[in-house]
Amino acid sequence: MLKRNTQQRRRNIMEKLNAEGEVSVEELAEQNQTSEVTIRKDLSALEASGLLLRKFGGAIRLPKELVRESVSENIQIVSKQKQAIARASAGLIKDHNRIIIDSGHTTACLLPELANKQGLVVMTNSLEVAKALRELENEPTLLMTGGTWDSRSESFQGQLAEEMLRSYDFDQLFIGADGIDPLRGTTTYNELYSLSRVMAEVAREVVLMVESEKIGRKIHNLELVWSDVDLLVTDAGIEPRIKHEIQAQGVKVVCAKTLA
Repeated sequence: MLKRNTQQRRRNIMEKLNAEGEVSVEELAEQNQTSEVTIRKDLSALEASGLLLRKFGGAIRLPKELVRESVSENIQIVSKQKQAIARASAGLIKDHNRIIIDSGHTTACLLPELANKQGLVVMTNSLEVAKALRELENEPTLLMTGGTWDSRSESFQGQLAEEMLRSYDFDQLFIGADGIDPLRGTTTYNELYSLSRVMAEVAREVVLMVESEKIGRKIHNLELVWSDVDLLVTDAGIEPRIKHEIQAQGVKVVCAKTLA
C-alpha cells in the first residue's frame, strides 16, 4: 500500500471536496490508497481546522457564510514564517528522540513536520498538540503532563505537571515565547511560567521557536534566561544587530527560509 504524506493527502481531500462539494470515506480511501480509519482521522482534523463539515460516511463543503470566519481564525496557524520555523526545527529531531512540545501556535505547527519521524516519544501540556499527535500515521508515543488546566495559556500547569516532567529524561524541548529580550531571554504575559523552566531543566537541548516580529518585545515576566536556551529558530526577518546580541549570550541562531 502506498503511504502518502499526511499533509499532501489532506490537500488532495480538500481539492476533491472543493471541486465536488461532497466526498465519501470509502472513495477517499481508495483514491489515496490508505485505510478508511486514516481518512476519518484526516476528516476530523480538517473539520477541527474549520475547513469542512463531517457527515455520516464522509464530509461536505463548508457553507459559504462560514468560510470567511474559518479562514480568518486559521491565518496565524498557517503563516509562512511559522511553517518555515517548524520545518527548520523538525530537521533537528532524530528518529526515536524523546521530546517535549510546549503549548503555543508556533510549536503546534511542528506537528505536521513529524509525520516521517519514527519511534518518537512526545510529552506535552497542550490538548491541541496531543490531538494532532494522535492523527499522525507514524503514531508517536504520547505523554501528557496532567496538572491544572489554565484557560489563558490553554495548557496544563502546576505542581503535578512539574512532577510528571521530572519523572522523565528528554533529548529536546521545543518552546515558544510571547516576546524576546535580546539581553535577558524569553518573556511572557503569563504569570505561570515555572513549568517552562522545569521543561528546560529536564531537556538536554532547548529549542526556542519564535517569529522575528516578537524579538525585542520585552514583557514584564522573564520566562527563560539565555543560559537555559541552546538554539533559537526564527525567520529571516531578524535584525543582524539583534542576532549578534543573542549569539553573544551563547545561543545558536538559525534563520529559517520561507518558501515562495
